[in-house]
Amino acid sequence: MPELSQLALYVAAAFLLAITPGPGIFYVAARTLAGGRAEGLSSSLGNGLGGMFHVVAGSLGVSAIVLASAELFTALKFIGAAYLVWMGVRTFLSARRDALNAMSGIEPAPPIGPRRAFHEGVLVEALNPKTAAFFLAFIPQFVDMTGNIALQFVVLGFISVVLNTAADVVVAFAASGIRHGATARPNLVRRIREGSGLAMVALGVGLALARRPAN
Repeated sequence: MPELSQLALYVAAAFLLAITPGPGIFYVAARTLAGGRAEGLSSSLGNGLGGMFHVVAGSLGVSAIVLASAELFTALKFIGAAYLVWMGVRTFLSARRDALNAMSGIEPAPPIGPRRAFHEGVLVEALNPKTAAFFLAFIPQFVDMTGNIALQFVVLGFISVVLNTAADVVVAFAASGIRHGATARPNLVRRIREGSGLAMVALGVGLALARRPAN
């Protein structure tokens, strides 16, 4: 394992990256605002599992193979981008539809539920090849080459995933508070949900335009 000073530096860097807004954070915010805290927390755990998929794949060398192949990287990139754009558009339209239904006295659509939020959270993170590129570029800088490299990769990756999940959980609680406190201001919740949807669309477009990391 890396020395304590190196490990502390890694945790600090991973923490800063964890609180940087990305697809997972925007998805958690949107799900919480639409379906409540339970959906937000479930999507947070889903994001964490999706992140661990990249950690395990990276430790086994699968991610390196994908990133080395232009065809595989492009395929995964466009699948992930399309999924993000679809999620963003769905979030935006759902916010508009719920607002119109409320104005018309129509009951809002039922929440998707924690289980589906969890599954979608897994896909949001697992289909993002930029996460794989990040782990393969970032973690090896802190690996002790004289030790078990695969084990160290998993441990360091797990630390990063835990920090990312913790940030998502904080977002879920914050969004839940906004949702609870803004019941008398439905337009505020609608605008935040629409903003989260547009942010996911923008991230999806950005992912589609991303280039394969140089070898």
